[in-house]
Amino acid sequence: MKFSEFKLNETILDALFYMNFEEATEIQIKAIPTILSGKDLIGCAQTGTGKTAAFVLPTLNQIADAPSDGVQVLILCPTRELAIQIDQQIQGIAYFTNASCYPVYGGGDGVSWEAEADALKGGADIIVATPGRLMAHMARGYVKFDTVKHLILDEADRMLDIGFYDDIIKIIDALPAERQSLMFSATMAPKIRKLAKEILSDPDEISVAISKPADGVTQKVYLAHEEQKVALVRHILGDKDDFQSIIIFCSTKKKVEKLARTLLQKGYSCQGISSDYEQDAREEALRDFRSGKTRIMVATDVMSRGIDIKGIDLVINYDVPGDAEDYVHRIGRTARAKTEGMAITLVCADDMFKFSKIEQLIDRELEKDQPPTELGEGPSWRGQSRGKSGSKGGGKNDRGPKKEKPRGAKEEKSDRKPARAKGDGEQPKREKKQREPSQYRLIYDALPNPKKGKPAGPAVPEVKE
Repeated sequence: MKFSEFKLNETILDALFYMNFEEATEIQIKAIPTILSGKDLIGCAQTGTGKTAAFVLPTLNQIADAPSDGVQVLILCPTRELAIQIDQQIQGIAYFTNASCYPVYGGGDGVSWEAEADALKGGADIIVATPGRLMAHMARGYVKFDTVKHLILDEADRMLDIGFYDDIIKIIDALPAERQSLMFSATMAPKIRKLAKEILSDPDEISVAISKPADGVTQKVYLAHEEQKVALVRHILGDKDDFQSIIIFCSTKKKVEKLARTLLQKGYSCQGISSDYEQDAREEALRDFRSGKTRIMVATDVMSRGIDIKGIDLVINYDVPGDAEDYVHRIGRTARAKTEGMAITLVCADDMFKFSKIEQLIDRELEKDQPPTELGEGPSWRGQSRGKSGSKGGGKNDRGPKKEKPRGAKEEKSDRKPARAKGDGEQPKREKKQREPSQYRLIYDALPNPKKGKPAGPAVPEVKE
C-alpha cells in the first residue's frame, strides 16, 4: 500500500517523497487509518517494522490540518537515545509543515534545561520526553499540558521495566481527559494490558510479528567459556572485512569497557557506549557510528531498542540477554527493512538455560558450533538444565541420561572390595580416641544455665596468656 492512499496532508506527502518513502509497512497499514479516525490504539510490533512513522504520520497530519497554539502531542519514551531518534524523524517528516518538535531528556546543561522549559510552556507543538526528565520540569509548576490532544507511549514495556509506571500515571493525570491515547509495545505482557486498561478508552488492537526475528537474519551460536570470548570475537571479526557496521552487546558496563579497550588495542575502529558515558560522549559516539567513522560499537542494552541505525551488517551477543524478548530486539538491529544481516551469540555454560528459553520463544533450535581448534574446546550443550558449571564438557549435567537396566539382567561386577565377613577372624572395632576438652570448653561448661536449672560448675580454670 502506498502512502498516497492514506489521504494525508500534501505537505507530509511531499516530505515522504523527498525522503524516498513510498510503500507503507504492515504496522503502518494497520495503525494509520485507526489513528486518523481518532480512536485509541494499542499496537504490538517489534523493532524495525516502521513503528515510529506509524504514529508520527497521522498525528502530524492532524496538526497540519488543524494548527493551534500550545503543546498538542506528548510522546513518552524510555531513553534519551530513543527521544532523539523520534525527534529527528519528526523533524524530517514535518519539514514542509509549520509543526515544531522538541525533545526533553536528561543529561544536558542549564542552557538545554531552559530551552526545554520554553518548549513545555507552549513553545512547541510536539514534545518527545523521557518520564524522569519531564517529571523534573513538572515539579517546577510551569508545564502547560491543557492543550494536549494526543498522548503516545512508545516502547511502553521498556518504560515499565525501567520503573516508570508511577511517573507515567502522574504525567497522564496532568493531561486533559478528552484526548487520543496511543500505546506501542514490543510485547503484550500482562503489565502492558493492565496499563492499557488504565489509560486507553475502548482501543483498537493491532499486532505485527511479535517476538520473531526478521527473516533476513542469519543466526549463529558458539558455545564458549567466558575466558574464550574475547579471542572468539577477534576470530569472528577476522574474516568479515566487508562488514562495515557491527554492534556487540555486553551484559555489563565493565565488559563493555574491557572489550572496547581490547579491540582498540588490536587496531579495530571501535567505541564503547553505556550509561556511564556522559550524554555528549554518547551522542558523539552514535554520530560517529551512524556516519561510518566508527566500524564497531560495543554497547549495553541501552542500544538494543529504539535506535534507528540503518545498514547494520553484524550483531554479536557477547552475553546472552537475561530476557528472551531482548534477544529479538538485539538482533533486530540488523536485517532491517527487508535487508540481510548476521547475528552471532556466544553462549557460556551459565547462559545455556537462558538461551534454551530464547529458542522456545523464537520456536527454533539453532545449531551450536564449537570455537576454532586453536582456542580450545568449549562447553557441551545442556540447555534444559539449571546447573551452573564453567568446566569443559558442561559439568556434572553432561553425564547423559541414566541407562535403564533390562529386567532379569545380572548385576555387573563392581570394582569395590566386598564387605568383610563376620567370623572368628573379625578384628575388634577401633575405639575412638577421646579428645581432651580445651580450656575454653571448660570455661563454657562451668557457666551457670538457669534455663536448665544448672548451678555454677567448679572453679573456672585460669587461661594462660
